[in-house]
Amino acid sequence: MAIQLENQTELLTGEPKKFAVFMLNDDFTTWEFCIRIISTVFHKTVQEADAITHDIHTKGKGLCGVYSYEIAETKASIVRQQARKEGFPMRCSVEEQ
Repeated sequence: MAIQLENQTELLTGEPKKFAVFMLNDDFTTWEFCIRIISTVFHKTVQEADAITHDIHTKGKGLCGVYSYEIAETKASIVRQQARKEGFPMRCSVEEQ
């Protein structure tokens, strides 16, 4: 009986939605800032951060990670706060997957 209820609960709740965090291009935020933020906030290697920064510059945005809604919003907020603190207009978007 417990297994049946557990399976029914999984069917009702389903998988949690995932949200992608993108950093958006601007003409003022430095490459170095992007690398540092992506490495520290999103826990990417320097090589991964460099590739994401390249996407930001050439494609207009770069995917930094996919998370639950709360984590995605928190990470985007940290990026925005740090950017403002250092005088950059960096923006982030959180998009449902």
